[in-house]
Amino acid sequence: MNRAELVEHVAKATGQPKSEVTKTLSGLIHTVTSALSKGDKVTLVGFGTFERRMRKARTGRNPRTLAPLRIAAAKVPAFRAGKELKDIVNGRQKQPALVVAKPKAAKPAKKAAAKAPKKAARPAKKAGKKKRR
Repeated sequence: MNRAELVEHVAKATGQPKSEVTKTLSGLIHTVTSALSKGDKVTLVGFGTFERRMRKARTGRNPRTLAPLRIAAAKVPAFRAGKELKDIVNGRQKQPALVVAKPKAAKPAKKAAAKAPKKAARPAKKAGKKKRR
């Protein structure tokens, strides 16, 4: 599933417009990325944890020449799945139904003092033979 398909599925599931879902998804990705760049963990209970890990320096090989080369240490993003996500993926648990909070209904507008008159009904067409061209 790519980003556009994800936005489409979430919009369908929540009843929100795709533009709002796109903004929300972009905000989520931006927030998680900035937290990881600072070294913070992002934990979504039941889903998993995003964290930054240190990868040690190591020796690799150039595949073309097979000459050894030094690979520097690096900070890499990592995701560790939560128990609930693992159980659902493995079929040990069913995914709970999505509960979407309905937005509060706006207060009804005050009724206008004078209602607009109704349009006059069109006169009925005469039944007759159709003209052929």
